[in-house]
Amino acid sequence: MVFFLILLKVRNGTVKRGDFLNNMDNEMMKFIKNDRFANYVGIKLIKVEPGYAVTEMEINDNHLNGVNIVQGGAIFTLADYAFAAASNSKGVVTLGINANISYFKSPKGRKLTAEATKVSESKKLCGYNVDVLDENKDLIARFTSTGYIKG
Repeated sequence: MVFFLILLKVRNGTVKRGDFLNNMDNEMMKFIKNDRFANYVGIKLIKVEPGYAVTEMEINDNHLNGVNIVQGGAIFTLADYAFAAASNSKGVVTLGINANISYFKSPKGRKLTAEATKVSESKKLCGYNVDVLDENKDLIARFTSTGYIKG
């Protein structure tokens, strides 16, 4: 969808052909950064490329559960947002239709990073792995998701 909006701008002359990719990146960043829940819980989008994204979250007291470790839902949300950014990075709306997460250990430090990588794609479905790492680069969780490509 974003791709076609930018293509129309190129055709009508409001965007130069040489600026096409830069403008697509800027438009895509606006589209992805519009996730109000991710913003509410403090997730930052660090990098987006076709089929790839990195997100980060600074841990604060609101992210901790009753035994003072990062709540699983906070980790899931971080990974899900990385999946959303990566799977929508081509400008076509993609929605998650299945997700699974495995938790391996409690994180150390005050920052978590999620790295989403595309592992498969067909006309209507895509698959992604998302690794969640702590400050020591230890694997905390692995999230796998299937997306439905609407376009």
